[in-house]
Amino acid sequence: MIRKTITPRNNWQSAVEKLGFGFHTTNVPYWDESVYYELSMTEVHQIEKATADLWDLCLGAVQHVMDNKLYHLFNIPDWLIPYIEKTWTEDHPAIYGRFDLCVKDGKVKLLEFNADTPTSLYESAIVQWFWLQDFDKSKDQFNSVHEKLVDYWKYLKNYLHPAPLHFTCLKETLEDLTNVEYMRDCAIQAGFETKLIFVDDIGWDEHSRQFMDMEDQPIKNIFKLYPWEWMVTEEFGKNILLDVNRTFWIEPSWKMLLANKAILPILWELYPDHPNLLAAYFDSALLTNYVKKPILGREGANIEIVKEGELLQFTEGEYGKEGYVFQELLELPNFDGKYPMIGSWVVGQEPAGIGIREANSLITDNVSRYVPHLIK
Repeated sequence: MIRKTITPRNNWQSAVEKLGFGFHTTNVPYWDESVYYELSMTEVHQIEKATADLWDLCLGAVQHVMDNKLYHLFNIPDWLIPYIEKTWTEDHPAIYGRFDLCVKDGKVKLLEFNADTPTSLYESAIVQWFWLQDFDKSKDQFNSVHEKLVDYWKYLKNYLHPAPLHFTCLKETLEDLTNVEYMRDCAIQAGFETKLIFVDDIGWDEHSRQFMDMEDQPIKNIFKLYPWEWMVTEEFGKNILLDVNRTFWIEPSWKMLLANKAILPILWELYPDHPNLLAAYFDSALLTNYVKKPILGREGANIEIVKEGELLQFTEGEYGKEGYVFQELLELPNFDGKYPMIGSWVVGQEPAGIGIREANSLITDNVSRYVPHLIK
């Protein structure tokens, strides 16, 4: 993997805004096309294979958690467990996820899995692809995200209720809304009738026991960019068990297990020394160099990096009350003080492409930049 600096396109802001990418810059740059990463085909094949293998390992880990009733490690409420198991045994539709990987010294290692509400989907599928067409259309990317999303929505059409497919996120969250509207567009291309409704506006009819949209129509299929761990702390979430329509929520609730970092020690226990895994435990005593992660943390918050007993780096935040895991420290590759992390997408249970987030420290957080890539 090689980092290359270049001159951004003239009026690149206008170019990405025409694509509907409105959050390219906040108080700091988010989209950064003054640099790109060049990957070899060998590296692409390694990432692709690792993604497929990790997906298989994760499915095995979900079954293990259920067979051995390990839900307490995930801080999952007892009342939800039968529903989680139901969505698993009935194979409720799921469409995507993003593995965060460290690619270094010829090895691909899992850092964590964003299995429930991964973002940067639009940047990966669309924005960086159009950048490549302007930069050098003779080159290729590891990127079939868009095609796979449309194709898998077509496949899922036969498994969902014969009703409109709703899409939801919180109000006034431009990044989430952009990702949701992009996913919605993919579903439209797959032939769905769709509706957008914000989480705040989802209604519940106590008499008929149905979730309702703003037009008083029942919600029977819904894609959400809203975490399950938030839903289950609200009365809103408990109504899911009472819902007469048995609405399909995408991603389904069994993805809670994979989105929770408690899955990392489970994976290591089941598949010790797997080439794509790092050692991980619920106790730091078994590691000298490690990363302490809250099991339900987000965007690099509340992370501690410990090396030889010394606190090397840390971030603050509001997570951690549910517990922590401790993962073997593998420092991201260092390109003159820039640290890239690979986000590898799985769509329809297949590897689909990558996006790269670049940070100024070993911790990838919410101000890390998104940079494009190409295959040399």
